Amino acid sequence: MHTYGRYDVALKSGEGVYAYDENGKKYIDTASGIGVNSLGFCDKGWVEAVSKQAGTLQHMSNYFFSEQASTLAQKLCERTGLAKVCFGNSGAEANECAIKIARKYSFDTYGGGRNEIITLVNSFHGRTVTTLSATGQEVFHNYFFPFTEGFSYVEAGDIEALKRAVTSKTCAVMLELVQGEGGVNILDREYVLQTVDFCRANDILVIVDEVQTGAGRTGKLFAFENYGFVPDLVTAAKGLGGGLPIGVCMCSDKLKDVMSPSTHGTTFGANPVVCAGANYVLDRLCEPGFLDEVESKGKYLEEKLRGLDRVKNVRRMGLMIGIELESGDAHEIAQRCVENGLLIITAKSLLRMLPPLVISRSEIDEAVEILGKVLLQQPAALT
Repeated sequence: MHTYGRYDVALKSGEGVYAYDENGKKYIDTASGIGVNSLGFCDKGWVEAVSKQAGTLQHMSNYFFSEQASTLAQKLCERTGLAKVCFGNSGAEANECAIKIARKYSFDTYGGGRNEIITLVNSFHGRTVTTLSATGQEVFHNYFFPFTEGFSYVEAGDIEALKRAVTSKTCAVMLELVQGEGGVNILDREYVLQTVDFCRANDILVIVDEVQTGAGRTGKLFAFENYGFVPDLVTAAKGLGGGLPIGVCMCSDKLKDVMSPSTHGTTFGANPVVCAGANYVLDRLCEPGFLDEVESKGKYLEEKLRGLDRVKNVRRMGLMIGIELESGDAHEIAQRCVENGLLIITAKSLLRMLPPLVISRSEIDEAVEILGKVLLQQPAALT
């Protein structure tokens, strides 16, 4: 089905930050499959971990325990300070799980009717009917009526607006600390901490959607670490799997017993092959100095980008980057980048970079050089 606006490129293979199409043309990837290939294409250790598990036990139902899943859950809890993990297959699934936990906690604690969730304007939480409803962008609230009820939206950065939006029916506030699809909008730290304090004073759960910001993308294992608090619920996906589909919903000790058998589940969640890959990714991210290098390379990339003609501003946390242009259509420029061997994506009117976390400075130079040349091409078309 024509559900994607695809570029006219058929990729065949990849290694590190480079991909090759069916004709042998080489591309440098600064998109990582929209933040998925955190260690680049076909990292040898990741391939070995996945291949070994695929040849040992490729799938089992969740009626049984899996060493790979249990190990991954334990590592995640130890690294985050959270208590329990539920595995799924995507960010949208992880967010659905978080929504269900928040609503069930409130039902168990306060009875029916306290089930509304506040999200932020320009947020993006997935493409299921419920996560589309949670998404704070009107453009997505079309076609698929009726949407799931129980969501309201406030502008980011306005704590008084959030307080006014809270009613006796509010059970949770759901945030992306960096709104990726919404334009790489980085939430103000003071606003986030004020929100957390207000929610905790009123027993309103704080859900942080780290589908795109998690797994080292922002220079910390999870973006909430940059803000100095631990949420009640955290969702992750994308880069944690390193290239295989995964979704993770993690909860605090307060919520660890909310869900019980039959209240949630998924056939392929905690798949041992996927978890083997994620264990390898997590171990790499937690190696001494790895995340410090992510931040250092992010600063280096930002400095290089700010030096380009036609770049108005750069929004960045770690290696999650939005490039504001002085003029031109970001989608057309991204298309020309692809034609010139640079894989790059967009976020609203911005160019967006989510390069593999293992990208080197020389590879950054190569990517920036291509982008710089594209920005200087056909100036009349960029006005």
